[in-house]
Amino acid sequence: VSMDQVPIKKYDLVERTTIFGRSIIQLCKSSKVNIVSDPLIRQLVRSGTSIGPNYMEATCASSKKDFRNKVFIAKKESQETKYWLVMLSAALPEIKPAIDPLWQECHELNLILQKITSSLKI
Repeated sequence: VSMDQVPIKKYDLVERTTIFGRSIIQLCKSSKVNIVSDPLIRQLVRSGTSIGPNYMEATCASSKKDFRNKVFIAKKESQETKYWLVMLSAALPEIKPAIDPLWQECHELNLILQKITSSLKI
C-alpha cells in the first residue's frame, strides 16, 4: 500500500499512523537486501511500525501525563523513522522516489505529535 493509493483523513491519527506503518512494511518488503541495507531495513520496520501503537496507547491513557508521555514516545519514534528513511535512501538510492513521500508523511506526523505534546497543559 503506497501513501498515494489510500485517501487519508488528515484528522484521524490512528488511521493515518496505521496506513503509514503498512506503507513502511511494503517499502521494506520490496527493498533490495544487502549487508548495508539489512540492518537499516530492520531498524526502519521497528521504528516506522511503532508510531501507531504508541499513539493508540496514548488514546487509552490513564491520565493527561500518561497521554503526553505516550504521544512523546510516538514522536520520538517518528523522528527515528525519518533518520532511517534517510539512511536507507543513501544505501539504496534507486528507491529514493518511494522513500520521499514516506519521509514527508513521517515529518507531518512528527509535527502533529509535537504540537499535541507542546499544547498540553500538565
